[in-house]
Formats: sequence, C-alpha cells, structure tokens
Amino acid sequence: MAKKVKVSELVEQLHMEVLAGESGLKRPITTGDLYRPGLEMAGYFNYHPRERIQMLGKTEVTFMEMLTTGVRRNRVEQLCSPEETPCIIVTRGLDVPIELLEEATKRDLPVLRSQMSTTIFASRLTGFLENKLAPSTTIHGVLVDVYGIGMLITGSSGIGKSETALELVKRGHRLIADDAVEIRQNGDKVLTGNAPELIRHLLEIRGVGIINVMTLFGAGAIRNVKKISVVVKLENWQQDKQYDRLGLDEELTRIIDTDLPLVTIPVRPGRNLAVIVEVAAMNYRLKRMGYNAALQFTNKLTESLNEDFEDFD
Repeated sequence: MAKKVKVSELVEQLHMEVLAGESGLKRPITTGDLYRPGLEMAGYFNYHPRERIQMLGKTEVTFMEMLTTGVRRNRVEQLCSPEETPCIIVTRGLDVPIELLEEATKRDLPVLRSQMSTTIFASRLTGFLENKLAPSTTIHGVLVDVYGIGMLITGSSGIGKSETALELVKRGHRLIADDAVEIRQNGDKVLTGNAPELIRHLLEIRGVGIINVMTLFGAGAIRNVKKISVVVKLENWQQDKQYDRLGLDEELTRIIDTDLPLVTIPVRPGRNLAVIVEVAAMNYRLKRMGYNAALQFTNKLTESLNEDFEDFD
C-alpha cells in the first residue's frame, strides 16, 4: 500500500502559515515531487501534474500580479480545480492574490505560506517527503557500523547475532539497532537502517538481559542511522553443505527493491564471529577500492598452470 502524508504534517514540521482552505489539511500527499506552475500561470495546462504540491515563488507570484483580474481568476480556477492537488505553498512570505485565496477557500484547498526562500524551502520539503514516503520494511536482525561499513547481521533466533554485535562494540565498532531494524529505501535505491524508538541503543543478551550500550560503552559506541552495505547471514554449520571457500561468486540478497552483497557465515563452536564480520567488512572495502583477493589468486593460479603446461610441452 502506497504511503501518504497529510498536509497538516507539513504545516507542523515546516512551521507554515495557513492562509486558506484549513478544512482541507487532511488532504493526502502521495509523491515527494514538487511543481512550480509557471507555464500554467501563462495559460498552458496540458500535462499539468495535478498530484504534486504546487509551489509559488517570487517569479510565479509576480507574474500573476501582471495579469488582468479576469485572466488571473481564470488561471487560478484551473489551478485549484483538480481534487488531486494536495496544497499550494507560497514562499518568501509573499502576499497572495485575493483571487487565489477565494478560490482555494471555495474548494477547501489549503494555501500555505513559508517565510523561507524558495530554494531552501524546496530542499527541506523534499527531504522531509522523501523520508516519509520512502518504501520501508522491518527486518529481524542486528545492524552495526564496522569500519564505516553498515553490516546487517541476520539469522535464526538464538544463533548469536546480539552476542556478535556486543563483541564488535567491545572492539570499537558501533551499534545501530538490535533485534528489529527499520529499513528505508531512498530514490537512489540506497538502504538506510535505524532502530525503533522503543529499543534504540539497547542490546539483548541471553542470560544477562537487556543492556544499554550507550550507558555502558559511551556515546561513541552507537549510531542512530547507517547506510546498509552488506548483509551477513549466520546459520548453523551443515556438514553436507558446500560453503564458498574462495569468494569468487558474489551472492546477493534483495531488500525492498535493492540487491545487496550477502555473506553466509556457518556457525560452529570455536569460530570468532566478530572477527569474521570485521574481515568481511574490510574485504568489502578492498573490493570497492578495486582489489579482489580471490580473483587475484585465481589469476595467479591460472598463470602458474599455463607456465607448467608450457614447460611440459
């Protein structure tokens, strides 16, 4: 189901003034795209994006003032008529034409005013809407920042995710979320994760209970939000399963609409999972920098075999 934001949330978040259409503050906003109806004020309403927030800056308001009263009223009627339009926002604290206020009041269309400049306001509004309307999901797991890499640790309950996170925190890394990770996907298909407010900074250790990481280890041991780069899956060691020993075939997993590298780590007594997660993070960084140890090893092995065949010939 598509997410929606009420116009009243914008008013509260960006401290705007309601000039008209207060009864329409419950109108839904379904897209984060904004629109400045300059061509529409000139009379061209073909392909007008009615579902977007209509934003009037100094250019649009000044142009409207140049129009005759009859023409201005006609353009305002066309601008306010679509029921899909969530609201009209005027920036810079500019005076709003009386025709616009009258038509908006008649149609219960909110007309809002901000004192901010058009560019700054548009940036803040877009950021707010992208965050609110972004596709999101909640995943059972632990999110940690290891050497600047967001590592999402997943696995069945009791496999050792929280204990691994605790060891990583003790080694100087930072915790973002334990047990439940709220994930959002922005327009560039970048995933960011954070903890629900109720369990933020908390870590559950079986046998010990719930601990507050920030209280025990300090503010440097936690982060509120982090981009997710790698998914680490912990699973019980299966004797008959063939695990990747070279790392040539990169496995992927999909969260929402984004594919992320997946590292599967078999768990068995004696394996230091925290160190393995650290190495996985460092190896990911090296690959991003263009160095692939597995590929380099394979190339050297191929060269060595070719030399041996040449000597045999």
